[in-house]
Amino acid sequence: MDLKELGQEIKKLRKEKKLSQTQLCDDLKISRATLSTLENGKGVDIGIRKVLWILDYLGYQLSIKEKNRFPTLEDLQDEK
Repeated sequence: MDLKELGQEIKKLRKEKKLSQTQLCDDLKISRATLSTLENGKGVDIGIRKVLWILDYLGYQLSIKEKNRFPTLEDLQDEK
């Protein structure tokens, strides 16, 4: 997953929770421009701490897994 995909996933999670960018940003005290840039994958320079705050607010956490040389069946199914 790259930053663009992470931003898209955060946007999807935020919308599933029916939260506006403004509401999330007001609660976390971050700028809406920062969140918008992250969600749209436009050259974002956001610190990991802010990403972790956003994910925590949405009820998620960041996890790390070993990168596979070949795509898994799940990866291939997700591409459809």
